Amino acid sequence: MHFNYLKFEKRGKIGILTLNRPEALNALNKDVFKELSCFLEDRETIQSIRVLVVTGEGKAFVAGADIKAMQEYSPQMAYDFSEIGKVVFDQIANLEIPVIAAINGFALGGGLELALSCDIRVASEKARLGLPEVNLGLIPGFNGTQRLPRLVGAGNAMYLMMLGEGVTAAEAYQLGVVQKLAPPESVLEISLELAEKMASKSPNALRLIKLMVREGLELSSEDAGKMESKEFGRLFKEDQKERKEGIDAFLEKRKPNW
Repeated sequence: MHFNYLKFEKRGKIGILTLNRPEALNALNKDVFKELSCFLEDRETIQSIRVLVVTGEGKAFVAGADIKAMQEYSPQMAYDFSEIGKVVFDQIANLEIPVIAAINGFALGGGLELALSCDIRVASEKARLGLPEVNLGLIPGFNGTQRLPRLVGAGNAMYLMMLGEGVTAAEAYQLGVVQKLAPPESVLEISLELAEKMASKSPNALRLIKLMVREGLELSSEDAGKMESKEFGRLFKEDQKERKEGIDAFLEKRKPNW
């Protein structure tokens, strides 16, 4: 599959998806969203990897949406653009495999919203992250107003969105936006190390952990707890080979073979 704005590479069980529009700091537009959607719909590719790492080419992860292209939008065009972005980012969030954002540089506006749709974020110590839409008389349009408070709490989310100033990677780490910091030259390497560790775990357990967390956030604590107990019990059915292999390997003091 040929892409103009994306690059994809496989390293064993790990996939690396790079947004490749460095001359525009990897800014998001309809064409980029279309290519992202096509990639994410390629079931054969997705099923051939156990973890996906998303990063950007050049000095930016994604610097935001293409503001120049938005200048002449009508209300309907703006609504449609918002919906396109949300659909694509939901595709990322809903992938069964873990997704790591390797934030190599600026992650602003839609770029941070892309990172928020991933499961874990690793950031360069020199990266800057933020949702600056308020400075343009706008609001985040790709679910940023919903994903960020679920990650860091309402107060921290409104602090970031209402000031619109952006924060350093260290501040983002303290707020819980980012899970790990890395030297600028090692962001991808450290992200891949994390991906390799995850890829060595039970694929089914990883899938269920992601499902429980994502769906549980939308349920009451009681209903989410019942869902967890149901899935935990289901893992003890006879056909659940990964559970059997994991326990056998532990008792036999060997590495499991998933």
